[in-house]
Amino acid sequence: MATQGNSTTSGRPYAWYFEPLRWLLLGLARLPLPLLYVFADGIYFLLAYVVRYRWRVVIENLRKSFPEQTPAEIERTGRAFYRHFSQVVVEILKLAAIAPEELQQRMRFTNPELMTNHFADKRLVLSLGSHMGNWEWILSGAALAFPSRAAGVYKPLNNVFFEHFMRRLRTRLGADAVPMLATLRYLVAHRGEGRTLSLLTDQAAGPEDKPYWTDFLHQDTSFYTSADRLAAQLDCAVLYVGIRRLRRGYYEVTFTELPDGRAAKAAPAGTFPVTEAFARQLEADMRASPEQYLWTHRRWKHVR
Repeated sequence: MATQGNSTTSGRPYAWYFEPLRWLLLGLARLPLPLLYVFADGIYFLLAYVVRYRWRVVIENLRKSFPEQTPAEIERTGRAFYRHFSQVVVEILKLAAIAPEELQQRMRFTNPELMTNHFADKRLVLSLGSHMGNWEWILSGAALAFPSRAAGVYKPLNNVFFEHFMRRLRTRLGADAVPMLATLRYLVAHRGEGRTLSLLTDQAAGPEDKPYWTDFLHQDTSFYTSADRLAAQLDCAVLYVGIRRLRRGYYEVTFTELPDGRAAKAAPAGTFPVTEAFARQLEADMRASPEQYLWTHRRWKHVR
């Protein structure tokens, strides 16, 4: 007999009453992107002008990050962010139904050889990304560009339905989705196979995480240091994943070599060369295209 929250007869891990929502989301995902962008315009209007979703957080983050800008410039950047974010929302949903050929046309990797050269050496590659551009499309795009070699770390959601839906969405085109607590186990299991694991390492690290602190966009900022530790422990290559939107629905991804596991292992105690290099690359990208970053995060909620 099925219990509340799952169905043993259908194989669903979630309650039956989520099925109409699943079909609604899948139906929307099958719409062409130009039509979905009409919905995105409505989402933008609601977020920026009606609900004003985390408006104060966005404006405060921008004001502190770009003190040289006038209040009018900050507000324009904030509204440009909401327009970008609304488009990203429908693009992420589109992953549930997008054809592989269409995604490949919309996601261009400018220098894939930096990745494939490490695969030829059978090295694990840590791909360090951020909430820039469309971060969900990067993983699916990499799964198509590097078949059977791409995985991404994610934090499982508390809601069983959305956890199931998002995991299927992320893995539909061939990527592996690795729960955050299984990161080391995954890397050890695939050592020597030539694979890449994507980590979004721009979140705010708390004091319990023993973070690395550095000046970042005029602010004292904490970063997770797991990339340094994993790279040193498993002799990983490390690439920064830069992404920028060329126009609506089209993105360009460029890899940049960062200090690898050998450099991290040889670094003096208390220094984190991988994380510091990542911070500088991300800072440059955020200055170049500030509207393409996810400013709704409370990125600077911790103090040293």
